[in-house]
Amino acid sequence: MNDRFTSFGVGQVTDSYGVTQADRQRVMRNTYWLLALSLLPTVLGAWIGVSTGITRGLGGVVGMVVFMAGAFGFMYAIEKTKNSATGVPVLLGFTFFMGLMLSRMISMVLGFKNGPDLVMTAFAGTAGVFLVMASVASVIKRDLSGMNKWLFVGVLVLLVGSVINMFVGSSAGMMVISVLSIGIFSAYMLYDLKQIIDGGETNYISATLSLYLDLFNIFQSLLSLLGIMGGERD
Repeated sequence: MNDRFTSFGVGQVTDSYGVTQADRQRVMRNTYWLLALSLLPTVLGAWIGVSTGITRGLGGVVGMVVFMAGAFGFMYAIEKTKNSATGVPVLLGFTFFMGLMLSRMISMVLGFKNGPDLVMTAFAGTAGVFLVMASVASVIKRDLSGMNKWLFVGVLVLLVGSVINMFVGSSAGMMVISVLSIGIFSAYMLYDLKQIIDGGETNYISATLSLYLDLFNIFQSLLSLLGIMGGERD
């Protein structure tokens, strides 16, 4: 039986999730607008962090605890407010916090002679991954919902590996983690985009949060990788 059917009463085509094409397009459109808007607080937070050096001392275990506590606290608040008018400001507050946390790595990369070029390369690379995944998600017909559990396991492996490497301090280990992170979150981005296209995600705030985390992790991993491999000291 075809999993697409006509909804009697309104005469609109819905999918297996019971979501009309118009609703899916609305969620996608609002998600893209909010995702673009969310980058502004991120840039502001990163700029403040780099300018003031406020996050310079947040390294090692202390930095990870502050980051995890802040990130999960904001994500909990976003989940609770995603269906209200408060959801958007909370999400934007979260992206400001993430930019602030990212500023420590950006400051380290900017310490290289070619630091600004590395930052722009990481940004361009992240934008390129997004364009590729968005294009693939728009044409692929296969149901990707089964990817979720495997990608979640991959993220847990990355988290454990990051904690271990934080104590080991291996550059090679960081490179491996960065490469794996780029691969896993690129796949997650494809999954998240396909969920929106198929009607599996109908809340644009939740959709924006998912895509933002994908972009953030890809950018951070690219920046780390470029800093290790291509950083030029004076």
